[in-house]
Amino acid sequence: MQLSTQDTSRIHAAVAAAEARTQVHAAVSIVAASDRYLLFPLVWGALLSLVAGGVLAVGWPYLPLREAFAIEAIVFVIFSLLLDWWPLRLLLVPRHILRRHAQTLAQREFAARILASSERKGGVLFFVSLGERYAEILADRDTHARVGTTAWNGILADFTAAAGQRRVADGIVAAIEACSSVI
Repeated sequence: MQLSTQDTSRIHAAVAAAEARTQVHAAVSIVAASDRYLLFPLVWGALLSLVAGGVLAVGWPYLPLREAFAIEAIVFVIFSLLLDWWPLRLLLVPRHILRRHAQTLAQREFAARILASSERKGGVLFFVSLGERYAEILADRDTHARVGTTAWNGILADFTAAAGQRRVADGIVAAIEACSSVI
């Protein structure tokens, strides 16, 4: 899913309005995916080719080794290419790895956009990784202590509900407005 230019301008306007209302630096980071996960199609292709080799060895024990190897190689290439299709690739990656990669990128974005800011007035980052279906709100220590985890979780729950209805941009704008109202 990609956001339109109209959606992007709505989000930028919401961030500007939030920063004007508060003394906190607000930022939004929306990424298509937190990683490319290039290794997973190859690993699954290799595993499936080994299974094919095992089936050949058990089912046809007199099959010449060259032919068995050629069949395994063909199975590897076909499945590696098929599983390289982005929606399938994401299905191959275990959920905890998707979450960890998204969390890591969110923390890097927070460090780059908020902590490295020369203004040093604190800040909040609303991070969304579309491929992993992951969202997180990161705030500096003082802002987080003032607002609390319960408020952030409520904002994330509202965003998740909007995203579930395919209204990602509306959910992001609402989350930015909610963040600015609780800060």
